[in-house]
Amino acid sequence: MELMSFQQQLFMYGTKQGFEEMELSFESTDKFSCQIHKGELDQYDTSFESGVSFRGLFNGKMGYAYTEKLDNESILFLVENAKENALIIEDEDEELIFEGSPLYEKHSFYSNELANVTIEEKIAFLSKVEALIRECDPRVIGTNYCMLETGEQKRALLNSKGLSLSEHHNYLMIYIAVMVKDGEEVKTGQYTKLTRDFSTLKEEDIAREAVNEALSFIGGKSIKSKGYPVVLRHDAAASLLHVYSAVFSSENAQKGLSRLKGKEGEKIGVTALQVVDHPLLEEGFASRTFDSEGVASTKRSIIEGGTLKTLLYNTKTAKKEGKQSTGHAYKSSYKGTVTVAPSNLYIEATNTSYEQIIESVSEGVLITHLSGLHSGTNPISGDFSVAAKGYYIKNGKVETPVTQMTIAGNFYELLNSIDSIGSDLDFAKGYGGGYVGSPTLKINRLSVTAE
Repeated sequence: MELMSFQQQLFMYGTKQGFEEMELSFESTDKFSCQIHKGELDQYDTSFESGVSFRGLFNGKMGYAYTEKLDNESILFLVENAKENALIIEDEDEELIFEGSPLYEKHSFYSNELANVTIEEKIAFLSKVEALIRECDPRVIGTNYCMLETGEQKRALLNSKGLSLSEHHNYLMIYIAVMVKDGEEVKTGQYTKLTRDFSTLKEEDIAREAVNEALSFIGGKSIKSKGYPVVLRHDAAASLLHVYSAVFSSENAQKGLSRLKGKEGEKIGVTALQVVDHPLLEEGFASRTFDSEGVASTKRSIIEGGTLKTLLYNTKTAKKEGKQSTGHAYKSSYKGTVTVAPSNLYIEATNTSYEQIIESVSEGVLITHLSGLHSGTNPISGDFSVAAKGYYIKNGKVETPVTQMTIAGNFYELLNSIDSIGSDLDFAKGYGGGYVGSPTLKINRLSVTAE
């Protein structure tokens, strides 16, 4: 059954069953991925998933249900299950169906050029990258991963108040992990890229960058464990911010899961710190013109001059505070319930170059990769202790890779310990629940334990 016809019949039946307000959310995801290993196609996957979720207000409570099918049986299933769900729900907070924003900006986050790249072209491209990696240096012993993934997502939101919205997105991601060996020493380098512009990808550049990253860790030495000025390269800084982005959620603050509760209007970072959420960012991979409740998306200043201007709100959390939604309602899929999450959240860049930041360090540590972020971080307290890869800096120069390190500190304290913010804004490549970015950051001091 066609979506609009399904929606009309669903709302008609829902009204007869006593629903006061209703919403239908549709989502479909189409993915392709492949991996190359030693010149051979090692993995080839295609997947397609679609479904709808129904939200309805029944006796003052919001009921939820979802299904993969658009047929008459699904109409009965959605209404009956949402009704049962509404009757047993214990949440006292009032939820409403959003009537719509006055204005929605028009943006396209879909590339026809990318959509027209054939599977054969994607496989040939990745095969050439993998071959160039193996030929790049005699110390290359292979790849742990040489993967390409493309995806398309369609979503639509329709409700009983006349709102009808839709969007179409697509992307391409490359992930490569190269292994090199020098004597008995084996090191790994990573390359990740997200884009909608296939034409900008150059096989030689990708292969060289991935191999050089791995080779740069050969000859590592240990350093003294102590507090150091630490330079978090843009990718490491973005990864750390991504983990702690949930502290800006009003939902988490209201549940006591963020120390930012009640801090709006207060200074929480250095004056140079500017954090924005930009859902209309052209190259943002969490870009959208409306959130999961249908609220129009707009660019928001989250931290301005070190002062927390606002948390992120959906309609439910905003109503509890007597505020307006900031357009940050989020559903992980059509199967999920409405929560709060950022879109494209990032620290704004300055004019200070990466090289200038390195040159300003008399003795310190450059961190390029962080691992164990979910197990080694506490979003409530802000404390973190995570494994790190990087280099020792001496007299303004990157001197040597460091064998093994752990860095420890506190996220909330880190915001007040930023010495410099770079110009090289980049984003963490995992973007579930938000696409989060940062330039290189110089932190006054973090605890570094070297083994």
